[in-house]
Amino acid sequence: MLFAVDVGNTNIVLGVLDGDKLVCSGRLSTNVYETEIEYSMKIKTFLDINNVSCVDGAIISSVVPALVTTLKNSVKVVCGVDSLIVGPGVKTGLNIKIDNPAELGADIVVGDVAVVNKYPLPAIVFDFGTATTASVIDKSGAHVGGAILCGVRTALNALSNDTAQLPQIDISAPSKLIGTNTIDCMKCGSVVGTAAMLEGLVARFEKELGEKATVVVTGGIGESIAKVTDIDVIVDDDLLIDGLRIIYEKNV
Repeated sequence: MLFAVDVGNTNIVLGVLDGDKLVCSGRLSTNVYETEIEYSMKIKTFLDINNVSCVDGAIISSVVPALVTTLKNSVKVVCGVDSLIVGPGVKTGLNIKIDNPAELGADIVVGDVAVVNKYPLPAIVFDFGTATTASVIDKSGAHVGGAILCGVRTALNALSNDTAQLPQIDISAPSKLIGTNTIDCMKCGSVVGTAAMLEGLVARFEKELGEKATVVVTGGIGESIAKVTDIDVIVDDDLLIDGLRIIYEKNV
């Protein structure tokens, strides 16, 4: 069994794979102040409730450097294996054609690797997390660039915190497009507005690429956004876990 861990700014995604089959997955809150023993307890609980008793390999990707050692040690304590850390020196097979390849986040690398191995190219990948990232992969399978935007939940939190009368809301599509109350108006702006942004970026990216692209959406709220888009998109909630598996297999 392979234990895959993707550390984002808000959530840590855990996955256990048996070959290319995902056995179970789940999310923990990202907290840089939690200790090795605290994460060990959470990982042990996750594995126990999913009846996973044997792990013979592990891989970690992280955009939170402060947690890499903590989680590596926690996995060692619970599973008894050393984790492969996605970073310099690790074989990914991804050709990165940007000004400074070292700037590309581990999460984007992992997602791109999965897309190159799973879907027709060229492709555009949207990851809806604390930040929204768009990654453009050309028909040769190379990462050629993308965009970084404020995450939907991040923007909504700022909107609610910095305005006197706008509440916290759940992220879901409104019942109708033209909102007639505050909550529906906020849902329209956040969900439908983000979908419109996705459509606009895809159109412009495809124009620059000179051809149509496969559009893949992942991240915690990716499905909510995909439901209201007017273009064909593939929702892949397990994209990063698959990418971690593929990278691990390239390095063992």
